[in-house]
Amino acid sequence: MSVLNEDLVLTGGVSIPVLGFGTWRTPIEVAPGAVASAIGIGYRHIDTARVYRNEAGVGEGLKAAGVLRSDVFVTTKIPSSLKTYDEIGPCIDESLRRLDLSFIDLILIHGPKPYPPQPGDDEKTYFDENREVWRAMEDAYRQGKLRAIGVSNFEIPDLTNLLDSATVAPMVNQIELRIGFPEEELRLFCEANGIVVEAYSPIGSGMLLGHPVITDVATRLGVSVPQVCIRYCLQKGAVTLPKSVHPEFMLEDAQVDFEIPDADMALLDTIDIPPED
Repeated sequence: MSVLNEDLVLTGGVSIPVLGFGTWRTPIEVAPGAVASAIGIGYRHIDTARVYRNEAGVGEGLKAAGVLRSDVFVTTKIPSSLKTYDEIGPCIDESLRRLDLSFIDLILIHGPKPYPPQPGDDEKTYFDENREVWRAMEDAYRQGKLRAIGVSNFEIPDLTNLLDSATVAPMVNQIELRIGFPEEELRLFCEANGIVVEAYSPIGSGMLLGHPVITDVATRLGVSVPQVCIRYCLQKGAVTLPKSVHPEFMLEDAQVDFEIPDADMALLDTIDIPPED
């Protein structure tokens, strides 16, 4: 079975395709064609965000692809700068309008702290604010506007804060997880608490492309370096979100129906490349 047809089930019972199509840094005028091409190739999970400024373009691409709404899983995100209950309902409604959808499959808090950072943020947790945002998301979830709710870039203390107060537990945590930065402690915490991890930037925004160890593994397996990077994340149990605006790379990124042997996974685990500041 193609990885494009593989799903995980979130704690709320909703199925999420394990391979998604990311749209970060995809201009709004490019998004319709990119999304339609990805769906044509077989992707059924499209990831966007308000701060990407391309929700309307993504919505156009969904329409142009001509598939049933029920056959595509759509994710967007609430800007991390919004930290009050009253801001969230209108934000969700605006995303629905821009995407031209009657519901959103998954919505995430884009980050636990405002971005860009505010003065004093190093000392501030935003725990109370995130609880208020979450409460508003729970309300929209119960109203049927959202099929699933989660977070992005949340560390263990941020997740614990929500788990301690939520009536609907976070279902997803979308983080940077890749070769060189496997986030094992956070990944295992999420797994223990029924939170599905999503891996964005599986190729490290290109920084992994020339790595000699990854190249050796790819050559040995007869695949490309991006395919190894994507497969690594999938084998860590993460929903994985590669991105491209080129159909040939979209297709290559989806051709990951192979297995990285345990010895090679262990070798890839020895690589240490933290995120760039």
